[in-house]
Amino acid sequence: MDISCPNVIRNRRSIRGFSSKTVPSELLMKVIDCALWAPSAGNLQPWHILVVTNKMKKVALAEAALGQRFISEAPVVLVICAEPDRSSGRYGSRGREMYCIQDTANLTYAITLVAESLGLGTCWVGAFHDNQVRDVLSIGSERKPVAIVPIGYPVGPGTKSSRRRINEVITLVDEQELRN
Repeated sequence: MDISCPNVIRNRRSIRGFSSKTVPSELLMKVIDCALWAPSAGNLQPWHILVVTNKMKKVALAEAALGQRFISEAPVVLVICAEPDRSSGRYGSRGREMYCIQDTANLTYAITLVAESLGLGTCWVGAFHDNQVRDVLSIGSERKPVAIVPIGYPVGPGTKSSRRRINEVITLVDEQELRN
């Protein structure tokens, strides 16, 4: 039995160089539509995606993201927001403070994997000033920006990064159970 890691996971890289080639809207919608199958607590799907193609807004988002200019060079930038009220209705403060963020992170990761599988590059950006992003895109208080994801055709491969070894990141709580 082959239990190797799927290529889409091993090959995904943070892409910070994009060609000027336009991403066809059908392809972008396919990425988003597929990613919407990401799991969420109680299947509440407490997320919203803003799709940005306007050059001036992309430049402003790059500035809000601590000057990460590569954001403005991507043909499309997704700003992925959590909707805390969708989660808090069922799960209270835990839903508001944690589940909606976890769920939105699941969606963001799904976007990066689907994009990779379709020949597109992405970079998950979490370093940004929330209020600046809110101002650029007129995001109301009912949504919380969680990730900025530039998306487009890579100009080259991203940098391969190392990973910690499995024995560094797990603790076998009950080895006997794992053997069965």
